Amino acid sequence: MSQVHTVFGSITDYTKGTIELVSGEARHYVFSNIFEVAARSKPYERVVVGKNLEYVQEVMRAEGASPWFACGHDEFALCMDGEITVDLIKLTSPPDAGKNGAVLAGELPEGAPMGYVKLRRGHQVLLGAGNAYRFTATRLGVLLQQTVLGDLSVQKWREICYA
Repeated sequence: MSQVHTVFGSITDYTKGTIELVSGEARHYVFSNIFEVAARSKPYERVVVGKNLEYVQEVMRAEGASPWFACGHDEFALCMDGEITVDLIKLTSPPDAGKNGAVLAGELPEGAPMGYVKLRRGHQVLLGAGNAYRFTATRLGVLLQQTVLGDLSVQKWREICYA
């Protein structure tokens, strides 16, 4: 029996993949490499890499401190690379629950500090509705965020996808 060696990618060391078609035509499929997307993005630019109806997966280059974000619905962030601290504030005036996607929450959002979560590769954090959050990377990293398509979501499919 042969041994399988798993190799994890990172923002500084990744290999471009390929697609092997089982059926259909190549023009019906697209995919991107999240590490390459993050490597080519601005810090905390929320680049959409997956979409299912209004739900999206956004990739962010984690570098330095992000602005404060807030959301009227739950979001999840998964650390794919790096070391990232997530500071949380229970907002005095939460964003509209009917507004999709994250919004900027200002310089220092008003509310009660809730603490922080430290993330490393594979760690996930729930970003609860009505709270503000800020990411701070102690070293360059990559976040994959599950949310709903909103005003801060950046769609640049032609630039990021292999066809």
